[in-house]
Amino acid sequence: MSTFGPTLFSGKRFAVLGLGKNGAPAALALHAMGADVVAWDDNAASRDGLAATMKVEAPAATARAIVLRDLADGPFDFDALVLSPGIPHLLPKPHPVARRAFDAGVPVLTDVELLFQAVRASGSRARFVGVTGTNGKSTTTALLAHILGSAGIPVAAGANLGPAALSLPLLPHDGVYVLEMSSYMLERLATVRFDASVMLNLSADHIDRHGDMAGYAMAKRSIFARQTAADLAVVGTDDAGSRDMADWLDEQAARVVRVSGTEAPLAGGAALPGAHNAQNAAAATAMARFLGVSDAVIDAGLASYPGLPHRQQRIVTIDGVSFINDSKATNADASERALVCYDRLIWIAGGMAKEGGIEPLVPLFPRIARALLIGRDAPQFAATLTREGVKFDIVGTLEAAVPAAFAAAKADNAPVVLLSPACASWDQFTGYDQRGDRFAELALNLQAGDA
Repeated sequence: MSTFGPTLFSGKRFAVLGLGKNGAPAALALHAMGADVVAWDDNAASRDGLAATMKVEAPAATARAIVLRDLADGPFDFDALVLSPGIPHLLPKPHPVARRAFDAGVPVLTDVELLFQAVRASGSRARFVGVTGTNGKSTTTALLAHILGSAGIPVAAGANLGPAALSLPLLPHDGVYVLEMSSYMLERLATVRFDASVMLNLSADHIDRHGDMAGYAMAKRSIFARQTAADLAVVGTDDAGSRDMADWLDEQAARVVRVSGTEAPLAGGAALPGAHNAQNAAAATAMARFLGVSDAVIDAGLASYPGLPHRQQRIVTIDGVSFINDSKATNADASERALVCYDRLIWIAGGMAKEGGIEPLVPLFPRIARALLIGRDAPQFAATLTREGVKFDIVGTLEAAVPAAFAAAKADNAPVVLLSPACASWDQFTGYDQRGDRFAELALNLQAGDA
């Protein structure tokens, strides 16, 4: 692995809007590759953070610097606008700077597109793998990277999973980039061709950004764009939308492999419970085989995979009660994948509900001994639980929920306390990761007797 050349993008001009987890690394990397960069974020703290990083990282003798300027004003003479994934360029309404880009004929790209261009401009033939789906994409990305690393293949994983695409190193010819791709990112690709790609599943999510399920499915389909007969297209078959996409793929150039949660993986692993993880393992297996990894190495990789934080992460077991952090479950479909793994549990849920709330989970309600509800939409969830006769308490916060869940687990003989909110977290936290970290902290405090 090595770094990209300092003149790779010399003569290029990029605008970068949004200086968070994707934008700030993109601005710094493009600048380090010789591009002229104008960057902006409406949040002053984000601008100050980039300015401080530039002062630390830039050589003292460097005259050229990233320009911090409001992109709503001034000339818009750029080769591309790098727009952070969370900022809309189409629906529900284009950001004014995205509108400026359209009017000026400037392409709106994601950092993955520029990573691909940089790798190819550097002369590397490293292969690219793209992973998408409503749920399971982070686990599948990390699992495949783990297997490839176990096989001794140079590998770099990131994008939507993190680290940001343009934070990844330059890989040699035999290297593999394994990139988690959100629907937002997939809409902003221009030349990327994935040697292997997977679309795991489709359920209602991000409808505000795509208009309807058809628009969402079309964005996900972009993971297979520009593939040839030499490439691999993997697709799930456990939901109707994915099966429709599989039928469409049969008419395309790439070789198609279908995967399902009903498949038995080569090896089991403690970090891969449930049918959904069987599908994730099947997808990773298909792509690893395509990339030349033997079944013996895949088998060992599946067994040794350590798992990801916030995805059915076992935090601690106290007096026979296990505390499971599944904070990444930000919609009902994701929570379903956790609930089916446990016969009897105390469920902590709530936050900012997605369309449909927890209605899809009604068949699993008999597994719930008691629910503890937090966040903005707790009353909405309470109404559903009341109708279905599930015991619950609206407790408001995780600080109240965790000790109450422990008490309920002992009183109701439930061996599991599961945080699987079926909601976004932004009403109370900066993200699902902060929510999960706080749950883990509170559970460990219980173990220590601090609660």
